[in-house]
Amino acid sequence: MEVNEMQMREKAQHVHSVFESIAQEYDKMNNVISFGSHVAWRNYTMKRMNIQPGQTAIDVACGTGDWTIALADAVGKDGRVVGLDFSQNMLDVGAYKVAQRGVGGIVQLVNGDAMKLPYEDNSFDFATIGFALRNVPDIQTVLKEMARVVKPGGKVVSLEVSKPPFYPYRQLFYLYFYKILPLIAKWTVNKYEEYAWLPQSLTNFPDSRELARMFQQAGLDPVEVKLFMGGVAALHIGTKP
Repeated sequence: MEVNEMQMREKAQHVHSVFESIAQEYDKMNNVISFGSHVAWRNYTMKRMNIQPGQTAIDVACGTGDWTIALADAVGKDGRVVGLDFSQNMLDVGAYKVAQRGVGGIVQLVNGDAMKLPYEDNSFDFATIGFALRNVPDIQTVLKEMARVVKPGGKVVSLEVSKPPFYPYRQLFYLYFYKILPLIAKWTVNKYEEYAWLPQSLTNFPDSRELARMFQQAGLDPVEVKLFMGGVAALHIGTKP
């Protein structure tokens, strides 16, 4: 148990240093990495979520706040959105964007821990996490925390890089993600080591079917799964009974 806790602590510290380092280039690299597709994936996800004006959401590991802002646009002036992240540098970039979009009255940005969300049970209609679940110290703990803070009938939503089920395509994707992506990062933003680590975070991350089972273990049912581009990314939506 102590070894696991030490490993989780080391991972959290490493991830924190990586994201503090890449905050300024994060948005630019997201567009490069996914060829801009992550925006379409998020737009699709927002339609599936069917958010209503006046509802509430927490965007866990919100990064620079793009999904947080999209949630704020959806809930409107009578709603409330929390964007939570452990990287203050990422939150600083997000705060600038929130101010630019004029949603400061709806959004609260919080420096916090995804493993221990500082909110009461049944506080939000939605809990989202975008391209960050593979970076947390313990996936199951974070899913349980997200399930805990949503209301009965609320939804826990993950949009994340995944492993294509078709093996030859998976190998081609791995070639891009593990070998080519770090080189692109070096050429684009001169950050090789940081982006060499991010693909490695996929190595032990569950595939879409296993992640669906982990959603169920967190007490969510039913769990909907949607694969994008043959499974290079996956959407999971779990409903709290």
